[in-house]
Amino acid sequence: MPTVLKLLGLRFYYWSQEHKPIHIHVKKGNAEAKFVIEPSVKLIENHGLKPQEIALAEDIIKENRKFMVEHWNLYFNNSQENETGKKTLV
Repeated sequence: MPTVLKLLGLRFYYWSQEHKPIHIHVKKGNAEAKFVIEPSVKLIENHGLKPQEIALAEDIIKENRKFMVEHWNLYFNNSQENETGKKTLV
């Protein structure tokens, strides 16, 4: 699970075998949410994050959207699966 950003108690990450549309997972403690970030930021799942945490996560994603999309593209366009099926950067 590549971590893209950690900020204010929130961890922003994606799974190493993700799929489009470009999206990001957000975790705080045992709570998680998922946001689509392309073509625009939109909450698509929430499992326990409080409304103020969702709002904070959305603001952080909007402020860092370009970086997150670039990170996604770099990871998924420059990675390959190893023998265990896990992707690694080349």
